[in-house]
Amino acid sequence: MFTTRPELVGTFGMVSSTHWLASSAGMAMLEKGGNAFDAAVASGMVLQVAEPHLNGPGGDLPLILHRAGSGTMEVICGQGSAPEGATLSHYHRLGLDLVPGTGLLATVIPGAFDAWMLMLRDHGSKSLSEVFESAM
Repeated sequence: MFTTRPELVGTFGMVSSTHWLASSAGMAMLEKGGNAFDAAVASGMVLQVAEPHLNGPGGDLPLILHRAGSGTMEVICGQGSAPEGATLSHYHRLGLDLVPGTGLLATVIPGAFDAWMLMLRDHGSKSLSEVFESAM
């Protein structure tokens, strides 16, 4: 197989993201004794600072988690839910036959930040301040 990128191997751990600062923050979290979930949250928080045009608390975060040795998978749905008033009758009163797919009327309540916090609470081993440190 042809590739322009080197094959990387390691014995301690590895973190990959779209920005080197986020990857570095995740790796630092592992080096400080954090687990993979701590590293993921640390990397995610740095991405919100380093690439705010691509990441942020107002986005979505669908997560599929696996804790080594558990034999199970877990899903955290950090995708936004519709506001209470976003009903079909509301859209009909506005003269619309369908729920819009774009624009303000298609907006959802952000779910990403709650998903990060839920993953950290249920699976992380470090405190919120320790995990957020690299992003500040």
